Amino acid sequence: MSSSADLYNIPSSPSQSPRPGQKKGKRKREREKVFWYQKRGAKGIVGLICLVGLFFIFNGFMVLRLQLDDEISGNKDVSVRNSSSISVSIKGELKTIGKGKRQRKGTYDRMLALAAHSLAENKREPKDLWQELFVPASAWRPCADHRKWNPSEGNNGYILVTANGGMNQQRVAVCNAVVISRLLNSTLVIPRFMYSSVWRDVSQFSDIYQEEHFINYLTPDIRIVKELPKELQSLDLEAIGSVVTDADIGKESKPSFYLKNILPILLKNRVVHFVGFGNRLAFDPIPFQLQTLRCRCNFHALQFSPKIQETGAMLIQRLRKHAAHSGLLDHYLIGPYAEKNLQEKVGHAVKASRYLALHLRFEIDMVAHSLCEYGGGGEERKELEAYREIHFPALTLLKKTNKLPSPAMLREEGLCPLTPEEAVLMVAALGFSRKTHIFIAGANIYGGRSRLTALTSLYPNLVTKEKLLSATELEPFKNFSSQLAALDFIACTASDAFAMTDSGSQLSSLVSGFRIYYGGGKMPTIRPNKRRLADIFRKNNSIEWKIFELRVRKAVRQTKHVLQRPKARSVYRYPRCKECMCLTE
Repeated sequence: MSSSADLYNIPSSPSQSPRPGQKKGKRKREREKVFWYQKRGAKGIVGLICLVGLFFIFNGFMVLRLQLDDEISGNKDVSVRNSSSISVSIKGELKTIGKGKRQRKGTYDRMLALAAHSLAENKREPKDLWQELFVPASAWRPCADHRKWNPSEGNNGYILVTANGGMNQQRVAVCNAVVISRLLNSTLVIPRFMYSSVWRDVSQFSDIYQEEHFINYLTPDIRIVKELPKELQSLDLEAIGSVVTDADIGKESKPSFYLKNILPILLKNRVVHFVGFGNRLAFDPIPFQLQTLRCRCNFHALQFSPKIQETGAMLIQRLRKHAAHSGLLDHYLIGPYAEKNLQEKVGHAVKASRYLALHLRFEIDMVAHSLCEYGGGGEERKELEAYREIHFPALTLLKKTNKLPSPAMLREEGLCPLTPEEAVLMVAALGFSRKTHIFIAGANIYGGRSRLTALTSLYPNLVTKEKLLSATELEPFKNFSSQLAALDFIACTASDAFAMTDSGSQLSSLVSGFRIYYGGGKMPTIRPNKRRLADIFRKNNSIEWKIFELRVRKAVRQTKHVLQRPKARSVYRYPRCKECMCLTE
């Protein structure tokens, strides 16, 4: 059995101890070894000092270069040169939503910090960022104003319409009512707008649109009057069965439905009142001239009231700043005020100030209806459920009686609107520089101003109509959400580039369609593929910024193709079809 001396290699007897010569050799080797370590350590210290010195020299060079870049571009914003300070501010500020009471998970803090760093590098924007695919897009030109039929006498009776929803839903309802009036050879009474508990707006047709222009422009198509004849005004329409609601008409019903079910009521009672009348007329199949009439109403007959045009002109003027030329769509949006804007710019610099319009469809109604979750936890779920019970009772009932897809599955399928954080990541990944002027439409963001922190931190030149217009200038529109939406419509449609966060929203659809119809191939629109983006965003904890950029740009570029309107799709959103536009190739 081994002793403890054997185990620890300690000499157990004098006969095992080293000789005197061996001791001297050992001490010499130990001194040489110590000297070698000291020499090696000195070299390491010198090398480390050199590396540190090189780091400071390189860092100084990069700071000097950034300073020179800023001087050349005229940008004195120190925060652009300090991406870490931007990242810190984002992480510090993206803690609350709503009124500052609800804690929200910092889902995209890492990606926002990477975006801040990328923007601080002040890279050149991609060449095609502000461009549409000009050659194929410019081959289409407006021609819905061409008529190939005789005026309708409208002698089968009168059509009353009370349209629901906001400004955009009402616009679609008006165009459908015009087509139904022609189909049934009836006279259209100027449509009325229903008061909504969501929109809370008492505006009527003449508050938003030019009534006389609407009547006169469509006279070659249908007969329009301002009110029912006196002998019909006293009728109890509900009692005689002349009230038709959306519950009586299926979504996107064919023209044959109206001829079979509505025309007999019209011929019998001389009047039919459509209450609601949302998306209740199919896009296909429909006779060629009726489809053209629908486009003619949307793109030509509905012009905003002078009050809206005048304020819209001020909005555009302040967005463009130094521009001394009118935009491609100004004449169609703000009428005579486009020329007035031009006259006021005489003598000013001719360099135009480009701006990106971003429609953030992230109001509480959209958020609640989506059934998605946005990082607010139990308090957010409770708040949105309470909103649904009041404004979307049918959806609440459906949720209780059916097993619906989970919020995670909805997001995976691209059925959730982009959050403000996701929107700014998309804009940054596409290559828009930090200096880009951005107009935000839909300013009543769910979560309040704090939800815009990521946008304002990365893009300080961000404005809304409330910021550009004074309280006095906005006063005539206070409490009129549809009229305020019209101002957003004008600013978005006239923008140099337009980006949407939910391609299914009515405002985004109408704006993008207007830009196609009148844009001449020079009005780019960014339509995110939310399903593809959802897959990219799921990797936010690991994906590198360069890969993120490449994947986002690919996902967005795929939506930029110039295509003819797909069958059964909206002519308001996709007007490139033979009924609305002419192909010159």
